[in-house]
Amino acid sequence: MMKKLFFALVLIPALIACNNNGTNSDGSESSSSSSSKSEKDKKISKRDFSINASNAYNNLFFDSSALEKFITEEKVSDSISRRMRSFYNTRNYQYAWFSPDGLTEQARGFWNMHSYHTTYTNDSALKDKVLQKKMDGLIEDEFSVSASDKSILKTELTLTEHFILYALNNIEDGYLKRKEMERFIPRRKEDPIMLADSLLAKKHKDNKYYEDVNENYKKLKAVMEQYVGIQKAGGWPVMDVSVKKIKTGAAIALLKKRLQLSGDMPGIDTSAVFNDSLKNAIMNFQQRHGYTADGKLTDAQLKDMNVPVIKRIEQILINMGRMQWMVTNPSGRRIVVNIPEYILHVTKDGAKDFDMNVVVGKDGHNTVMFTGNLNQVVFSPYWNVPASIVKNELLPKMASNPDYLASQEMEINGQDGDLPSIRQLPGDKNALGRVKFLFPNSFNIYFHDTPSKSLFNNDKRAYSHGCIRLSDPVKMANYVLQDDPEWTPSKIEDAMNAGVEKYVKVKKSIPVLITYYTAWVDDAGQLHFADDIYNHDTPLAAKMFTGSY
Repeated sequence: MMKKLFFALVLIPALIACNNNGTNSDGSESSSSSSSKSEKDKKISKRDFSINASNAYNNLFFDSSALEKFITEEKVSDSISRRMRSFYNTRNYQYAWFSPDGLTEQARGFWNMHSYHTTYTNDSALKDKVLQKKMDGLIEDEFSVSASDKSILKTELTLTEHFILYALNNIEDGYLKRKEMERFIPRRKEDPIMLADSLLAKKHKDNKYYEDVNENYKKLKAVMEQYVGIQKAGGWPVMDVSVKKIKTGAAIALLKKRLQLSGDMPGIDTSAVFNDSLKNAIMNFQQRHGYTADGKLTDAQLKDMNVPVIKRIEQILINMGRMQWMVTNPSGRRIVVNIPEYILHVTKDGAKDFDMNVVVGKDGHNTVMFTGNLNQVVFSPYWNVPASIVKNELLPKMASNPDYLASQEMEINGQDGDLPSIRQLPGDKNALGRVKFLFPNSFNIYFHDTPSKSLFNNDKRAYSHGCIRLSDPVKMANYVLQDDPEWTPSKIEDAMNAGVEKYVKVKKSIPVLITYYTAWVDDAGQLHFADDIYNHDTPLAAKMFTGSY
């Protein structure tokens, strides 16, 4: 795990600092201050009054007096309260964790990291039952936010306090500077090239950089430099949107240039011939964009090829921000599902054990991002049909066909309010297949087998009602139960086919992280892009970036 770095009751000097009196341009206190030498050395960022409703990342503000009241009432320590003032000064007291339409993406990302940390470490400073209960409710719900809501504002400030505590206690000393910490969450709309240049150009005298303690972030930052260079040189050529038209020599030569610029085709081949080098380049492009690498271009792949470089830079910046919330250098076993990638990654002590194709929730039935603990395996499971599916799908079919439930090996086993409670019996038709894996959460999401095996042959695999279907559930069952000598491979196979539901407790629960990355760099150094299947990137880009490209 990373060690130290992130994230007052003496109100008069603090308020002076918040109002920018007695400070130098670098945020340190001026020599004319009457405070002690130790107080002079305490740095605080100046308030950025240039941030306003028109250029802010998040158009929701609060009064600075609310922060002072929180610090006094909650008895926040001097070191943390000073950083909180500095944090909000840089934002001009703009909310960090809430927007008018609810929790921000950064709030959800931080809370996932926070939950992982409080579950798997003994850091008592971050364990807060009141905050946990509040966030559990907020994570589940869709809601609007008013700047005058005192409960939301208290949660906002408590999250910031926890954010600073987490950083101070868990990021190695010196690798995240104070001002960088204050910019972890976007503050204002910025030109993407200027933002990228600022990240690429920064130099620290102590040669300590945040990316050195976050490998995934570091790899994305490294490839961003290449893309910024391409943009500054004029971008890459736009291909015809129809594969049928890429037959002439000129079109083939242009295709080669495009693939050379993105690094898919090495060398400087400018010939107008469709050769093996071009086929290999197309296959590399396909593999990096989530397609079957067969060397045969499609119109959809050409559309991906024509995404402007600047949009890819924005995508990289957005995902660098997301990677700030991933727990790095984990110990023990861990399961990570990247929704847009349709892949489940299993690691131990940070090293890969195996990957597995998955099916995730279709649009409208989104698989939610959260952190859980896989602690039970259920063999030959019943499928307890969710009330929404009963209402919207089963009742209409039952009305038109009285034998529908029997034909699907389903039964009514009670009442759920105004609806019948329906479950599907274990067996070949069961939607969960022969096994499911539970990591308790408020979203009722879990891993499971499926009888619909053909879906795993598709490149894009968003078909479920929110749960995650596994392409190789037998492998997962053997992996999860490997520490239990009672559960041999043959016994697992028997239980999966027994037709009798059986719960098995996992001896040591395994962390499960559900993530959403649309750009990342793999272990081989290849940059990947994935479709923004739930449309998270587009609204985030609108809030983060200015400029017309």
